[in-house]
Amino acid sequence: MTMKPYRMGVDIGTTSTKAVLFDMKGNALSRHGIEYPLLTPAPGVAEQDPELIFQSVLLSIRGCLEQAGASGEEVGFVAFSSAMHSLIVVDGSGRPLTPSITWADNRSAAYAEMIKTNHNGHEIYRRTGTPIHPMSPLVKLVWLRNERPELLMPNHKFISIKEYVFYRLLGQYVIDHSIASATGLLNLETLDWDEEALQLAGITRGQLSTPVATTCALTGLKPEYAEASGLPADMTFIIGANDGVLSNLGVAAIDPGVVAVTIGTSGAVRTVTDKPVTDPEGRVFCYALTENHWVIGGPVNNGGMILRWVRDELASTEVETAKRLGIDAYELLTGIAAKVPPGSNGLLFHPYLAGERAPIWNSNARGSYFGLGMHHKKEHMIRAAMEGVIMNLYTVLSALQELIGPPAHVLATGGFARSELWRQILADVFGQEVTVPESFESSCLGAVVLGMYGQGEIASLSEVKTMVGGIHTHKPDEAASEAYRKLLPLFAQLPRLLEEPYAAITAFQKEHG
Repeated sequence: MTMKPYRMGVDIGTTSTKAVLFDMKGNALSRHGIEYPLLTPAPGVAEQDPELIFQSVLLSIRGCLEQAGASGEEVGFVAFSSAMHSLIVVDGSGRPLTPSITWADNRSAAYAEMIKTNHNGHEIYRRTGTPIHPMSPLVKLVWLRNERPELLMPNHKFISIKEYVFYRLLGQYVIDHSIASATGLLNLETLDWDEEALQLAGITRGQLSTPVATTCALTGLKPEYAEASGLPADMTFIIGANDGVLSNLGVAAIDPGVVAVTIGTSGAVRTVTDKPVTDPEGRVFCYALTENHWVIGGPVNNGGMILRWVRDELASTEVETAKRLGIDAYELLTGIAAKVPPGSNGLLFHPYLAGERAPIWNSNARGSYFGLGMHHKKEHMIRAAMEGVIMNLYTVLSALQELIGPPAHVLATGGFARSELWRQILADVFGQEVTVPESFESSCLGAVVLGMYGQGEIASLSEVKTMVGGIHTHKPDEAASEAYRKLLPLFAQLPRLLEEPYAAITAFQKEHG
């Protein structure tokens, strides 16, 4: 039988769903995406409409096929990537009783602190790999148990957005080990639900989906969704993994010692190990890619959004100038920042405008400039903000280095990689050569490569390296790296000293709007 020529990856993200069609060599042939809103009607709330996301999946798949002029019959399988940490409560018939509560929802913050302090939280983290934080579905469930107990009825189930999509498509409640390992409820050694975590959440294993391997293949597409998506009813679906681990795979950061640094709106530092690894100090996550590939690292809330904030709030004159010159405002801002020496003449910026996850895991953290003097100008503030994002990521790398040693190679991905200055700052702060891989929707490619591996079409995940090239390389400048080495200890020290002031100013902000 002739092998079908195409494979499709679908990434269910926080702001959009994207479908990408690939050939067998990993070349992207078409892409189609559908955006949807993140609903934030009140402080701390960050929700989405699960039905809107499900419809976006169908439309993305159909649009991707139409854009390529391809038939669904030519697609060997559809493999999925998805954002982590979402939680939806559904009733016995699968009807959502809540919106999809996303990773960004912060309403359970008080319960995260309670679990850390009173409920053996650190040991649960060491077994499950998910830090105790409001992003975690475990913490969200404890919050619901206390604030909305009517939602924890025996016939209700607690699922992620990917599980909701698969239930709608196929009528099955399944969860891949990767998404499950980001719930705070999965024991990483047994790959089954953790009894102590279940008891803390106040639920039973029957109220959760069945954990399966990330390479698990499923069939049984409902006829109405076959018609809506343009796929045949016998299409094979690969359940796939979470977007973080698949992003590593999709840029070929798969070998031990290779670190991927990603900065989009937020950011992350990740590397792959051959067994689960957690941190005695609780600074990093550990999520499954396959049973033999585990991704450890740390997510940061504050990435490219920081430069956007600088553009919108500090640089209105520069934005207007860029419009008149017909150039991108970010290009003008980074050009201004490039004229300032590394270290911004002693100005530090802690980029905690949205609280922070790794490595401090403090939702009360707030942004600040430190060392500001009369000699500092706007260009110093712009560069310091860019440096602050990278320094913050370096503190995550420092935690990883304590667990696995220094990185052998650093790959940089995400929107920030379009900036030559930001790429060089990364190389200088990290003191490492940095390569920017040529990747096209890395999470979608990662999902497809994982599917090819699971279906026996490739012998190893490392074959992704033949599908990804490099487009930029930056070597560290020794003088710049020396300046950053002097500043980094101070940068890392300040958030620890400011824990109580962070809490106090957050309380004031909540009280006074």
